[in-house]
Amino acid sequence: MNAKTTNDWHEANQRYLMASLAKVREVLKHQATQEQNSSDKYKHNNNAQQVLQEAACTMSEPSALETLMAIFDLSSFERDVLLLCAGSELDSDFASLCSAAQADPLRTFPTFSLALAVLPDPHWNALTPEAPLRRWRLIEVGKGNVFTLSPLRIDERVLHYLMGLQYLDERLAGIIQPLFTSGVLVPSHRDLVQRLTMIWSKAADTSALSVVQLCGDEVSSKRAIASAACTVLGLNLKVLSASSIPSGPDEVEALIRLWEREAALSSSALLIDCEEMDTTDPAHERSVNRLIESMSGVLVVSGRERRRTGKRPVITIDVSKPAPDEQREIWQNMLGKKASDLNGHLEVLVSQFNLNTATIRNTCVELMGSMSDDDKTISGNVLWDACRMQSRTGLDDLAQRIEPAATWDDLVLPEMQRQILREIALHVRQRSRVYKNWGFAGKGSRGLGISALFVGASGTGKTMTAEVLANELQLDLYRIDLSQIVSKYIGETEKNLRRVFYAAEEGGAILLFDEADALFGKRSEVKDSHDRYANIEVSYLLQRMETYHGLAILTTNMKSALDTAFLRRIRFIVQFPFPDAAQRAEIWERIFPSSTPTENIDANMLSRLNVAGGNIYNIALNAAFLAANAGEPVRMIHLLQAARTEYVKLEKPLTEAESGGWV
Repeated sequence: MNAKTTNDWHEANQRYLMASLAKVREVLKHQATQEQNSSDKYKHNNNAQQVLQEAACTMSEPSALETLMAIFDLSSFERDVLLLCAGSELDSDFASLCSAAQADPLRTFPTFSLALAVLPDPHWNALTPEAPLRRWRLIEVGKGNVFTLSPLRIDERVLHYLMGLQYLDERLAGIIQPLFTSGVLVPSHRDLVQRLTMIWSKAADTSALSVVQLCGDEVSSKRAIASAACTVLGLNLKVLSASSIPSGPDEVEALIRLWEREAALSSSALLIDCEEMDTTDPAHERSVNRLIESMSGVLVVSGRERRRTGKRPVITIDVSKPAPDEQREIWQNMLGKKASDLNGHLEVLVSQFNLNTATIRNTCVELMGSMSDDDKTISGNVLWDACRMQSRTGLDDLAQRIEPAATWDDLVLPEMQRQILREIALHVRQRSRVYKNWGFAGKGSRGLGISALFVGASGTGKTMTAEVLANELQLDLYRIDLSQIVSKYIGETEKNLRRVFYAAEEGGAILLFDEADALFGKRSEVKDSHDRYANIEVSYLLQRMETYHGLAILTTNMKSALDTAFLRRIRFIVQFPFPDAAQRAEIWERIFPSSTPTENIDANMLSRLNVAGGNIYNIALNAAFLAANAGEPVRMIHLLQAARTEYVKLEKPLTEAESGGWV
């Protein structure tokens, strides 16, 4: 309806409601004045009936009262009981008429006793808890010693509805919110919208609609798909966070009734958001399942994992990000003419960053907003860095981002190891060409991930090498703290790992599982349930590594602690040997930045220290602080003092053979 039609309907609806109230008021008036007899007891005011008919003829849509009757299947008697209660709120005469009709000056309110006595076509069934008036809480029964003499009151939400006003019930306003989405859906998501509408349309005449479960990590797309499907069916989509669902059975039942009434009054569907739900609370888990199984109407459940329900039919749909071709089209549409200036950068961008529609839109808006009027083109590097920034949002809360500073020149490794590292880098760069263009992805998703195992003692350069690769590939590097990932609750470790891999998928970040022995030790024989679930955790990680489209690096001090079956599924294994004297001398020659003042530093003499590269860095850094405090360039005396401190930390003696002749 347009604004004029809406105003006309509201005016006509108001006249219709007032005329309906006038008919009930006339019945009360006859009872109060004892004017009616058995023959004309239920004759209504002719003028009110005429106004009622005139208002109905001018309305483009049925009145709120008629719609309410149809929604909740009210009888004429139940309608009049509702009007009796509404009149008490809207017409000041009703209080005195109720008192007079009940011959009690204190009883200025409607009661079931009064309704049964004066309203046409009375029936006792209307008073029961399962009848519409009380089941849907259209009216409230107040406290009283006698049920039929207890005060009746119309529910506020229902009263406003009769007046033609729509709003969310205030008892739901704190936990249920409107769902707003924007943007055009890509073809693959439009297909899912069509599938949803067909499911609901075919089941529209059944008493129990199937729950539609949208699964996967693509939260914004799931919401957009559900919203679009509801729009096609003329439904308003609201969202309820699973964390807001109460645990008490009575509270859950009250929430179900309130929502079902609200859904009917406002033509709404509900999306239950289980994305971040805590599944370690059994009582809350039961409440969520109870609500999903019992709530009628169009219901969507959105979650990363599939939920199992015992009673209600469930249709599960997996939602993924837009396909690469769809992402490319979104980029081109958002960048407009500037897309043609990128000279193939979009292909590289799409092959590396797996972004959804909202993220691509936000990236383009941010770039366009930061450009001056003189900027006519967008460079590929600027766009690449913008995508890196956008894809960090999910991972920063789950892992530690390392700003890579090391380069190939900082690495001191045998040539064989350097060659393997170069191969790792080219596998990441050429992944899209080999998998997609050359068809290797069609052989199966397993084994498409690029995984590497860095083996070596602490301080031999494993983490620094990961930095070198991140710098070379212009990718983010994240260190995963397994102590925060592994959970004592069954199934939680897998969920945590899934969150990490999903968040990393957007930007293809390099994942560094540092000191991974804790989780990747030899898989034990299954002796109890804990052994079985520990093995499941390892298997799940292997599976995710094999399907992850980025680079996942594991580091370990003890290769012998790893299961051989696990090692077979790793694509690259790089041994980091303990540096010999020549390699230590080379490390010492490169350890100080060019801007650090040094004097008479003897790398060959320092190479006698039998320590790894990480310890060498600590000694050099500590010596720099000592020299800075003394106002001097870094000298051997400072390095000697720093070496003694480092050796104390290592709990080993600094021998004369290592440090003799330094000063």
